[in-house]
Amino acid sequence: MPVKLGPAGVPLSCKGRTIVEGMDDIISLGLETMEVQTVRMVAPQHFEQYWQAGVLANKAGFEMNIHGPYYSELLGDRLQRNRSLAKVEAALQAAKTINARHITLHAGHYGETGRGQAANEQVASVFKGIVQRIHEIWNDDEEMYPVFPWLKEGTPSKIGVETSGRQELWGSLEEVLEVVNHVEGTIPVLNLAHIHARGHGRLRTSEDYGELFDQVRETIGTKEFYCHFSGVEHRMGNAMHYTQIKKSDLNFEPLAEFIIEEGAWLDMTLISDSPLLEHDAMYMVQNIDRARHRQLERKAREDRRKALAAQANITPEEMAAREAEIAAARAKDALAASQPPEPKKEEKVAEEPKKAPAKKAEPNEDTNDDLFAVEEDDDDLF
Repeated sequence: MPVKLGPAGVPLSCKGRTIVEGMDDIISLGLETMEVQTVRMVAPQHFEQYWQAGVLANKAGFEMNIHGPYYSELLGDRLQRNRSLAKVEAALQAAKTINARHITLHAGHYGETGRGQAANEQVASVFKGIVQRIHEIWNDDEEMYPVFPWLKEGTPSKIGVETSGRQELWGSLEEVLEVVNHVEGTIPVLNLAHIHARGHGRLRTSEDYGELFDQVRETIGTKEFYCHFSGVEHRMGNAMHYTQIKKSDLNFEPLAEFIIEEGAWLDMTLISDSPLLEHDAMYMVQNIDRARHRQLERKAREDRRKALAAQANITPEEMAAREAEIAAARAKDALAASQPPEPKKEEKVAEEPKKAPAKKAEPNEDTNDDLFAVEEDDDDLF
């Protein structure tokens, strides 16, 4: 399961801005590849540092890749197509100089041709010419072998046809697979952010990734994959712009799970297109390591279960059922322990007998008589 990861371009944290300095930083991070960006025309003064990078990559066993011009019109009129092919030619020369394993190219807008078989045939015809041209460049001058030893020892760069992220651009997954299936020397470049956006958020689970890679393998019969990954903001089936992975609905964890659980047959190069470049590349490495750790833990539990089942003279399935029962009981006990105790019913305090209301003192007739003793003789009153 060889999976190589690296950034698209010189790392953001690199103090220098040359490719060689970027390679040094990438290698120090434990990454194994990078994609050089020649998104516009390649200037002649760049070829010196390209050659230095190629020599270093050849000695270190470091995988170099290159991205051709972003803006291409391979389906345009003759003038537009020739202008695009001139930029592609510069990228092919740079790929030879830098010892690139893959060259990523775009087809561009559908143009007047529109969608359909005619557009696919025209794109296939153009890419056949590009493949032929890279072979000519790679083998055109044996005198250059001492300067470019990889020309003699290696094979020409593979031409990558990238999936596009917008509906008006040629490059749906099905279109790319059809062209690659008919043009030898090409390879699909699966830009997973573009596929996710163009499919209205289709890549959600590890099963979704499994279906994608199975579709590619069944269509063109390859085990070699060149992929781009990034977070992406998308609307209406169109990629708007790249984002860092953590801020996107395109999660890397399901892909990491697929790579570890079912991707033993893959030969994958994975390039971080994220605005965070090497930081998100390292984030992907960490997720793959976590997925591998989870797999090892699960295998250890399964081995332990088998050993205990053999000791108890039962099947592993029965042991798993017992473990599930024990786990359920523990969860129930933990839930009960976490709940606050029910309030105790307060005992009724024995009611003290109510004191009878104090009777109002009745006037004592005798006392009154004593205090206000008068004679009843009316004559004494007047």
